[in-house]
Amino acid sequence: MEEYSNISPDSIKSILTLRYDYTIKPLIHKLHWQDFTESITSNEINHVENLIVNKIKNSISPSVKKIAVALSGGIDSTLMLALLRKTLPDVNIETISIKFAESVDETKDAQKIAEQFEATSKVVFLENYLKELPNAISIIKLPFWDLHWYHVVKESKSKAKFLVSGDGGDELFGGYTFRYKKFLSLVNESSSSSDKVKAYLNCHERDWVPDQENMFGKKIPFSWDDIYSKLHAYFDNSLPLLSQVFLADFNGKLLYNWSPLNTQFHKYFEVFPIIPMLSEELISYTTHLRHDLKYDKDNNVGKILLRKILQKYVNTTQTTKQGFSVDTINLWRSHGKKLCGQYLLDGRVVKDGLISKEWITLHFKKLESLQDTRYINKFLGLLALEVWYRMFVTKEMKSNETLD
Repeated sequence: MEEYSNISPDSIKSILTLRYDYTIKPLIHKLHWQDFTESITSNEINHVENLIVNKIKNSISPSVKKIAVALSGGIDSTLMLALLRKTLPDVNIETISIKFAESVDETKDAQKIAEQFEATSKVVFLENYLKELPNAISIIKLPFWDLHWYHVVKESKSKAKFLVSGDGGDELFGGYTFRYKKFLSLVNESSSSSDKVKAYLNCHERDWVPDQENMFGKKIPFSWDDIYSKLHAYFDNSLPLLSQVFLADFNGKLLYNWSPLNTQFHKYFEVFPIIPMLSEELISYTTHLRHDLKYDKDNNVGKILLRKILQKYVNTTQTTKQGFSVDTINLWRSHGKKLCGQYLLDGRVVKDGLISKEWITLHFKKLESLQDTRYINKFLGLLALEVWYRMFVTKEMKSNETLD
């Protein structure tokens, strides 16, 4: 197939369907089903805490005076802040939180958590989340739109050389409770691997739309069977159902989206990342933990182990946030609709046969009255593709341009 600059049509299909590019080489080792076989363990709480503390100690010299922490106010980032303060009681800590316009504002809770651990806090307010999309895409060289980490690292550069985050907590400790509950309601132990793959994708319905196959143009032939084949191995094994989901999650956005993209931002802004959850020692240990130490299916509560550790330092009932999140419907109303109309209705990716003009026209008109989150997400993904295409293929857009 024809190649488009530095990515292929297969990459474009993957990004617009799974929200990650499975064709790139991951920076973290891909895991196999044997890596998730459960082992008998003991003293898990102390062991996990010690592994995190040791990673912090080994990553930061005692001479470091200031450290930044990405703080959403959820379990993962709060625990990183708590253990950072425990490990380095005298270091200056500045937390960085993101406040999105017309979205649920949880930065006040994050600020209270920062105060509890004697850290100063910085809230980055994003009135137009899409404004600096060209610059962010110029750094990662891939067509993604949901790039809040760009703003976190950009702010961190002016605050501290080191940036601590809780990345990996969801994948390793069972944070996607809304998906687990739905998945278990759709399958059972006798379900075929094919049925489990389809159920898994149904639990990621924000990543694709019902008529996904009609979205692509003549230059990018689309097949659901091709997508299914990429996930088949994660569900064609003897692991328990939840462990199969953990395996698929680890080998999904974590490996092929967040890790490589965030690394590019770290390099560009010259910020050194400290990600204790993704240390080789912690990955090796947690992947073999029993799934009931991660997810309580009766109460639909995840991150059981992390909650128990955090209870030593803070009231975990106050830390329910899942991560930095923008209200896409309000983003569509304020900026997305205008920008997609401006760039996509007469877009280069449409003219050059990557995306269907009929699909764009039909659904843009539908979104005038029915503001469907799934289609809004897809249009924002296509906007990122158009920006990327204009930067790296037609070369008519510069990184310093803004989407106003």
